[in-house]
Order: sequence, then C-alpha cells, then structure tokens
Amino acid sequence: MTRNEETATDQTHEVVVVGGGPGGMTTALYTTRLNHDTALVDRGGGRAAMMLDTHNVIGVTEENSGNEFLQTAREQLEYYGTELYRDTVTNIERTGEASPRFAVETGEQTLYTDAVMLSTGFNDIRPEPPLPRTGRGLHWCLHCDAYMFRDESVYVMGHDEGAAHVAMIMLNFTDDVDLLLREEEPAWSEETDELLRAHPIDVVETEIDGMFRDDDDPSWLGGFEFEDGTTREYRGGFAMYGSDYNADLADGLGCERNDDGTITVDEDGQTSVEGVYAVGDLTPGNNQIPIAMGEGAEAGIGIHKSLRTYPKPLDELSTDTEPETEQASAASADD
Repeated sequence: MTRNEETATDQTHEVVVVGGGPGGMTTALYTTRLNHDTALVDRGGGRAAMMLDTHNVIGVTEENSGNEFLQTAREQLEYYGTELYRDTVTNIERTGEASPRFAVETGEQTLYTDAVMLSTGFNDIRPEPPLPRTGRGLHWCLHCDAYMFRDESVYVMGHDEGAAHVAMIMLNFTDDVDLLLREEEPAWSEETDELLRAHPIDVVETEIDGMFRDDDDPSWLGGFEFEDGTTREYRGGFAMYGSDYNADLADGLGCERNDDGTITVDEDGQTSVEGVYAVGDLTPGNNQIPIAMGEGAEAGIGIHKSLRTYPKPLDELSTDTEPETEQASAASADD
C-alpha cells in the first residue's frame, strides 16, 4: 500500500530505495522478490518522468510516456509487496548499530534499514531561454533521440568538449548540423577545435534572440532567430551544458565521488560506504533506462547476497550432538 501523512509512522525495513527512477525501482523489484522487506521513497518527477515517448526499452512501445512507464513500474512493485512512500528524504545517518545500520529521515518519518539504495539521478543544466519544449525541439540524450532527426536540420547548443563531439557525432544521422555557442568562448582543446573545423559543421557564435514554431505542428520547434538578424530552421537539437548531480545524501554519508561528479560504485553498485548502493544517472556510464535497469538488477542481487541468512557458515551451525534416531529417519528399526 502507499502510505500518506495520516498513516505514516517510523518503520524498519531491510532495504530502503531512495528515488523512483528505473534503476531504483528495478532494485526494489529484485529485493522484494528475493524476500527482503523493501521500501521505496519517491518524491516524484525526474528525467524519466519528462519523457513524452519511451525510446530504447524493448517491450515498451513509444506511445507510452515516461509517466505511464513509471506508473506501471510502481503498480508492479505494489503488487509484489514493496512499501511505497510518496515523500522526500532529507537526511541519512548511520545508526552506529549492527542492525539496522541506517536511519533514513523523510518529511514525515524515519525509516530504519540495513541497506540503502540511492537512485537520485541528476538534473540537466538548462541554457538560458528562449528554448523550445523538452521533447519537442529541446533534447538531452543523443542515444535516445538522435534517431528522430535523421536527415533533418539539427542544432547542438554548448561550448565545451562534449558539445563539439556531439555535433560531430550527429553527422552520422544528418548532414545539416549547427553548433550554437550563444556568444560563449569555446572551452574545447586546440586538437578538438582543429577536428571540429574539419567537419561540415557550421559554428554559430551569435546569441539567440527568439524562436519560432513549426508551421505544420506548432508543438515543435521551427527554428531560432539570432541577434544578428538571421534566422535558421531546425527540427530540434541537444543542449550540452552538463549535469547537476543530486548527491547531497551520498556526500552526507561520505560516499566517494569520481572526477566527473558521479558516485564511485563497484560491480554490484555498492559505494565506498558499506551498505550504501547507487545506480542510474548518479553513477558512471551512459544515462539510459535499460542500462539503469540492468544496474538495478545487479545491485538488487548484490544486496540480497549481503543480507540473506542462508547458507550459514559451518561454524555457525550446531554439530555438537547427533540427531535422535526418530528424528534422523522415518524408517523403522526392523527395516
């Protein structure tokens, strides 16, 4: 059941998942089905919820929005018995006890648990407006959406190494690619600059002054107007300004971070703090739903192995006494 503020009380669970993205919910599915008392705390929103259409998830067709995809996942978790909380986690502390090891504080209660999964993701850093609607001309994920722009006019917005390389990669899909600097000085290397200039990409330095809609479908971008008085038509494009990782909880627990801001994890998704795991956009690698789901599955199995009771080590099992005859066999003494 989903708890609300009227019924909320402090609870103890074996696993608490923080964040309701695809990676975290997959972990919750696995730990719940592996017979661990699991709770998921989700404040709502996130990058997956922004999707107008679901791409690259086999078995899920594009007419499913991100919200519909996530709602189906929540219903699956509820069916198997995951405790769902619509709430925001404000702090996580170690209890100092052997079990439960962590206190997860929310706006309404404190959840105690032996294992914490962080699936808090990141926020894409948005450029200044004017900007088209996300999913209708403004896009964040090349691997998700580049397919949509085959043989179309495309922009890439940004001024760093990532923007330069995404612009060159988009030439695999279309021969009409512009890189919009918006009066920012390029921050890429001389080597990248030489490589970029050798590709058929138009680097536009001037700032955007306005935008216009597509005549056939006004929900989509038609193009941009620039301060020098020129206009350029685009079907859509990608904003490349980096990511703001939602890592305050991880930092508070002392989890190590990588140079790019992601959380350091091992093959099971465990961070540098024992009992604390992270998956999805918060961790290194491509930011894709199927990848996050795979990480969530691996982490769920890893958490299960760390928490399960059996098989016990031999030295914890009693071998001092022989079982009584009637307990040892159902056969009679005459057989």
